[in-house]
Amino acid sequence: MIQLRPKLAVRYGAALTAALMVLTGCWSGGPEPRSKSGGADTSASAPSPDPLTWRTCGKNLECATLKVPQEYTEPDGAQISLAVMRHRATDLDHRIGSLIFNPGGPGVPATETLRNLPKAAGTPGAFSPAVLARFDVIAVDPRGVGGSQSVRCLTDEQRAEAAGTAFNPAVPGGKPLPRLLADAAAFTDGCVKQQSKEFLASLSTDNVARDIDQVRAALGEGKITYYGLSYGTVVGPMYATLFPHRVRQMVLDAPIDTNKWFGDSLAFLNDVAVASERTLNAWFETCRAEGTAVCPFGAGKPQAAFDTLIDTLEAKPQKIAPSKGVTPGGELDGAMALEATRALAGDQKTWPLLTSALLAAQDGNGTPLYTLWSSVTVSPFPVPTTMFEAHTAVRCADWQTPTGIAAHKAAAAKAVAAARRIGTRAAYSALNCARWPAPNMDRVTKPLTGAGAPPVLVVAGRLDPVTPHHWAANMTRTLDSAVLLTREGVGHGSYGTNSCVNSAVDAALVHGTRPADGAVCKTDATATTRPLALADR
Repeated sequence: MIQLRPKLAVRYGAALTAALMVLTGCWSGGPEPRSKSGGADTSASAPSPDPLTWRTCGKNLECATLKVPQEYTEPDGAQISLAVMRHRATDLDHRIGSLIFNPGGPGVPATETLRNLPKAAGTPGAFSPAVLARFDVIAVDPRGVGGSQSVRCLTDEQRAEAAGTAFNPAVPGGKPLPRLLADAAAFTDGCVKQQSKEFLASLSTDNVARDIDQVRAALGEGKITYYGLSYGTVVGPMYATLFPHRVRQMVLDAPIDTNKWFGDSLAFLNDVAVASERTLNAWFETCRAEGTAVCPFGAGKPQAAFDTLIDTLEAKPQKIAPSKGVTPGGELDGAMALEATRALAGDQKTWPLLTSALLAAQDGNGTPLYTLWSSVTVSPFPVPTTMFEAHTAVRCADWQTPTGIAAHKAAAAKAVAAARRIGTRAAYSALNCARWPAPNMDRVTKPLTGAGAPPVLVVAGRLDPVTPHHWAANMTRTLDSAVLLTREGVGHGSYGTNSCVNSAVDAALVHGTRPADGAVCKTDATATTRPLALADR
């Protein structure tokens, strides 16, 4: 999941990260959600927490800290401090309860997301006024993320060096495999140098779900309502499986196939690469279909023009002059241009911006594309985001990753064959987990069925650059009771971005009603690649 910096995020929908009915043609009472057998699961017991002590930390915001066991099998052992934030319901007379959300990543701080809600209208995961009126919205930074003892593994210099490099050494811009292995060693050695192996091993999603239940208890709630986006759709089913009778309602947006997340990390990464390649191809196809009067890039052959541009920039990077408040200057090479394009192609709202930047780079002005690359890879500018470190630590605690290099070589070849442009990003990207120094010996591996919880609303985009649509279908089958709502179009996350989806999600969260399984929401606006001047942002 890639995030734009705030200025771009607010304007263009922040669907790059990193990564949502009056219903028109998509609402009906529908049949009862399908249900499968399976009893409720139990979890490790934990001591009852003290009530949260709140302090004002912003407009309509309160903050608190909750200590939870590092390992729930050792409740009196080491503790982790969780950062918790609350946005109080605006209509207290009709308050339903607490809504806990996870905005994804893994590695995205939920408290930062909640703090930015007033600026986030029209972006994935932005709650409607109806939801904000009826719920206390609760943000919990998962352990190892944000204010909850964020994981650190690299120095600023190491992050800056790594930001613009493709993973696959067989393509332009990639590093030789020995260097990739050395980078993985430096990364994992840095992780254990800056925090204990025991802490790193505790960052698994099952512990995140247990932490949420501690927050629920500290809030004094018997049940919670839950909304999860992207990785948040792993946390939600885990919670519903471990604590099914503590779920009031649940919505999972841009869902991950939890069976693949826990079971086959290399196949998981291949799916992500293919999904991202499909959104780039959708931009190519739309550009070509709209014609040169609308999309002049490539003069009717955008794919060939793009490949030539990447090769040209890789052979001779463009010098970028410093611009106060915009960019410190540097070089734009092919790997950086590919990464910026991958991110911008993943949201059809940013396609006009992508067209403008590619046209400028083709004419010798790489500053727009370089600035966009900085926006999707750097925070705070110009240091690449540390979210990647927390992201890696969480997935390594969850994943089963082969340790032998042969499996990674085979997966890299498969990724590039399946997604010849974007596959370079996925190739070898699990090497850190292959040599992870803090194995999680008690991870939850059973299917996350949520048996005993209320029916779940699963929302998926037809062309999602991060979580492909078939993952949503797989999740709906895995869950004991669920319905699937599909949004047409390109983008990661649907709630907050589409009026049809917004109405369906609000109905599910507030009233517990869901559309018919298999319902479809059309896009609110037709995708276009018509250039948009960067000065207009």
